[in-house]
This record gives sequence, C-alpha cells and structure tokens, in this order.
Amino acid sequence: MPSSAARAELAPAGTLRAAINFGNPVLAGKDASGQPCGISVDLAREVGRRLGVTVALVHYESAGHVPAAIASDAWDICFLAIDPKRGADIAFTEPYAVIEGAYMAAESSALRGVDEVDRAGTRIGVIEGSAYDLYLTRELRQATLVREASAEAVMNLWVEGMLDVVAGVKPQLETDAARIGGLRLLPGRFMSINQAMGTPRGREAGAAYLREFIAEAKSSGLVAQLFARHRITGAAMAN
Repeated sequence: MPSSAARAELAPAGTLRAAINFGNPVLAGKDASGQPCGISVDLAREVGRRLGVTVALVHYESAGHVPAAIASDAWDICFLAIDPKRGADIAFTEPYAVIEGAYMAAESSALRGVDEVDRAGTRIGVIEGSAYDLYLTRELRQATLVREASAEAVMNLWVEGMLDVVAGVKPQLETDAARIGGLRLLPGRFMSINQAMGTPRGREAGAAYLREFIAEAKSSGLVAQLFARHRITGAAMAN
C-alpha cells in the first residue's frame, strides 16, 4: 500500500506522468490504432492504479530525451536503462528486464566478434544519449562514436557509407538487418542493458515505493505475465 508521501511525490499534481521511450521497441510501441502499448506502458498504468491516480503518458522518441526533460519537470516516473550518469539525477529501482547490447556490421566485414570492434578508424553509429552510447563513451579506447538522434538517422548514415558498425539493442538491430539487407549481427554482446523504473532524485518516499513495486511485480509474476502478453523477444526477465 503506497504511503501518502509516496503518492504526493509521484503524482504531485494528482496525475502520474510517465515518460515512455518509443526508441526501445522491446519496451514500448504503438498499436494498429496508434495508441501506446508495451510493458512500460502497462507498468505505468499499474502504478497509477495502485496509487489511485490518473496516468498521463509523456512520449519520447529516444532515451536521451528523457533525462534531459528532468530540468523542465516534464515527468514523474520513467523507464530507462540503469546508467551511472543518469543515476546522478534519477533514483532507479532494481531492473525488471535485461536486453543485450550488440554490434551490427556488413556481411562482408572482416569483424568476427565484439572484441574486435574497438580499433582505430572504426566508426560506430549510436543513438545519442542511449544507454549504449553512455557505456561506449566510457569504455571505448580507439574506435569513434558517431551519434544521431534516432535509429532511422543512424541507419541512414549506414546506407550513405558513413559507418563501419552500428551499436544498439539486439531486437532493433535484427529488424534493421532484415529491412536493409547485407548486414549481420556480430556474435556476442558488448553489454547487458538493465532496464528499470525511476523517478527524479529528491523524491525519497516515491523512489522507495517504486523499488517495492518492481520487487513485487517480479516476485508475483506480473512481469512474466507482461512478457507473455506482449510476446517480448530479445530480452530476458531480470532476476
């Protein structure tokens, strides 16, 4: 049962504003009528139901735009990958889903595994502000990151011959490979992307409630039910 303090912090104006990132097709998308759908949408609505408040979905086309909107007080909860940089401003729950971060290259590329990518002269396309952009910014030593605002923009650079490798979440890369052709995913993963709920820091009671909610959603089987309902592939339920 949420406390009155948690309710006041998570829905200070009486409405729970949930940031939904449509840049990650594993977690959110739109149905045939254009309405938001997916596991993050359902989790947001369940939190709102338990708080006894209405839910307003705040749409974002990429993950990087969500943390940037904290300064304008645009949302109350979010669904993002846990990252140290984001954690400075966002209090995260434990993860509820894990997605592989993968590389994609041309079928003719000499690259045979993820450990061969970080080489001088290798141009890697990423969505700016994504979890894998933040991770690779910290970890790469020789390769160059080329940032664009969306998956479509990154793939346009590929088509123009401006990239050697594309980094991303495995399901999205598989979709792009099938659509464009002549591409293959490199074996293995360069990171595990832990997806969690979060709220802006400074909302201690609200953050504590979200942690309890996710723990219960995992233990009760709710997360498993949502995985099955949305036929999620390319991700695993977090332990």
